[in-house]
Amino acid sequence: MLYKEDWQSAQEHFNAWWNNEIIDRCLIQAFAPKKNTKIEPNAWSVWALAHNRDNFEFVVNEFEKYCRQTFFGGEAFPCFWINLGPGTVASYIGSNPVFREDTVWFEQVSNFENMDISFDENNKWWKFSKDVTSFVAEKGKDKYITGITDLGGITDVLASLRGTETLLFDLTENPQRIKQYSEKITDVWIKSYSELDKAIKKTGMKGTSGWMGIWSEKRYAPLQCDFSAMISPNMFREFALPYLDRLFASMEHPIYHLDGPGEICHLDMLLDCPNLKGIQWVPSPGPDNTGSPKWFEMYKKIQSKNKLLVLQGMPANKIEGLLKEISSKGVLITTALDSEDEAKDLLKKAEKWAVGA
Repeated sequence: MLYKEDWQSAQEHFNAWWNNEIIDRCLIQAFAPKKNTKIEPNAWSVWALAHNRDNFEFVVNEFEKYCRQTFFGGEAFPCFWINLGPGTVASYIGSNPVFREDTVWFEQVSNFENMDISFDENNKWWKFSKDVTSFVAEKGKDKYITGITDLGGITDVLASLRGTETLLFDLTENPQRIKQYSEKITDVWIKSYSELDKAIKKTGMKGTSGWMGIWSEKRYAPLQCDFSAMISPNMFREFALPYLDRLFASMEHPIYHLDGPGEICHLDMLLDCPNLKGIQWVPSPGPDNTGSPKWFEMYKKIQSKNKLLVLQGMPANKIEGLLKEISSKGVLITTALDSEDEAKDLLKKAEKWAVGA
């Protein structure tokens, strides 16, 4: 790979990680400026595509400029994931996306009670997603990995279509309709994923990736239900888990995005899902980042269930303390450093910290 000379080694480490095995250390994705290079401020924004929807070529060129400036250490790799907002399936079934400076949100639909939810290959936003995915993947041959767009969580897509507050009432007032719609949205999600995966594979790219920046030789996706922070475990079991289970079963390597303390009450149920491979933990903004001892017991619980553990945005100076407390097996850490030399030094040290491997 042009921007990742040790890509074969990284793939081997990923394959071992997915099997909950370890080669020499946990997976570490260490991003840093290349030697004698200074990454320009705002050199690359994940929202670049959303803001330049009529100029695919420009966006790819900007991404490649960022790649030339960046050292992708360990299992870090250049990944151009197709960012058109969180939960793009909503736009495939009738919602209009609204593009803002640092986000995309989806308008509620007025005909929710009578929606015909199905996969429509002529939908404007579906065609756009497929076209840009094919373009970026073709341009990225042997240079970078193209990641599938954020299709979203099934219940989160419902919240986009219906409105979060109204959906909360629907769970008690119209539970059957919500379940029927959830089944249909799951069908659209699985079909959309398969079609986008095919579009990427046509270019010869091996494996899959997405917004989480993880690579898998097999079918993989980050899955979520951010809406779950507002509902009880019983409601999660009834209205979210069945559709998550379907998504988990539709691929070999699903990772669940556990977004903040409000979702921890659902963790035990998720850990009991046999088809779920791992958990990505994202704490709320603040001092208790992914390297905080506050979460170590939760990490041990996840590992005790033989699930993988994804910890991103960790300060480099927190990694040693973490790896002295939990097993390095099945752990993926993402961090940013100030220089290529610092990144390489961290990767060497991590081999010595690989306790419980």
